[in-house]
Amino acid sequence: MRIPRVALVVLLITACASLSMGQTHFPKLTPQNSGTTATLIAVSPVNARVVWAAGTHGTFLLTTDGGKTWKSGVVKGAKGLQFRDVQGVSDKVAYLQSIGNFPSDFRIYKTVDGGATWTMQFKSQFAGAFYDCFAFWGPDRGISHSDSVNGVFPDIRTTDGSTWQSIASNMPPALPGEASFSSSGTCVATQGANNAWIATGGSSIARILATKDGGDTWNAYNTPIVSSPSAGAFTVDFRDTSNGIVGGGDLDPSDPDNARTAISGDGGQTWTLTNAPPVTGAIYGLSYVRKTVGKCLTLCQETTRYVVVTADTGGAAWTPDEGTTWYVLPGVTGGWAVAFASPNAGWLVGAGGEIVKISF
Repeated sequence: MRIPRVALVVLLITACASLSMGQTHFPKLTPQNSGTTATLIAVSPVNARVVWAAGTHGTFLLTTDGGKTWKSGVVKGAKGLQFRDVQGVSDKVAYLQSIGNFPSDFRIYKTVDGGATWTMQFKSQFAGAFYDCFAFWGPDRGISHSDSVNGVFPDIRTTDGSTWQSIASNMPPALPGEASFSSSGTCVATQGANNAWIATGGSSIARILATKDGGDTWNAYNTPIVSSPSAGAFTVDFRDTSNGIVGGGDLDPSDPDNARTAISGDGGQTWTLTNAPPVTGAIYGLSYVRKTVGKCLTLCQETTRYVVVTADTGGAAWTPDEGTTWYVLPGVTGGWAVAFASPNAGWLVGAGGEIVKISF
């Protein structure tokens, strides 16, 4: 489902911040120069130095020095497309997923040379399909999710990093009008070797679609997030096999007060609303702050439940306890997506080429 460039909200879930002698450790925000004015919609840290981002006008970005310098480029033949998701694998390998105005504009590209060239791996020929986001279990295994078409989700997956096959017959039946939101590349979350969760809306109920076997079989679970043709669950993430969070709201400007998050402790089967974050619109993206490589520091174990929320219409806020207590975070607006490589290395991207490094 296409997301308009208004009512932006991004949720970050942090799992690796720090507390010092019982005092809350507030994050440090450092703006970085992206070198582009394109709206940046998705971001994917590989580690604390290598980060990929992507957005409008066929734009992709790469840093290999933690954001001190960014290289931007435009994928050949994709200048008229919007990249709504990116998955970084290394400083050489990454995937991009695009949307546009025609079925063939929904594409997946891959580079193996740091963005110098891109190979188109998938081009949709399915009228009515709208591929919102993708996520990967590893360098060669991933899943891409689409809005429903005639009661079916025409989702696809790769098991070799090169070709994509339909898993539509594996998916649960869709509710009337059920769709997802291409707001930050986080309507799909993967965890471990085979777990994945998909956030939906657009119908009478916002749901989570869940698999434990890499997409072979799925279950659907209801969430308490508001849902309608303009509302639903936008974004989901899990910090382990059991504990996760979902965020969403309503894109309708006449109903700006439904930005909500809910948490699950049973792998997504049941969900409980948290206290409402002090933002308006819809939660666009969320991410646990995790260590992408190596061992997590002790401070990560102390702050598994840190959450940050940003919204252009409602300012920004964060919570140290997954939504029980919220603190205003000043000066962050217009964000689309956020992700972390470590407690000290997170990136928020958004309108006008905005990139902000976030460190706890």
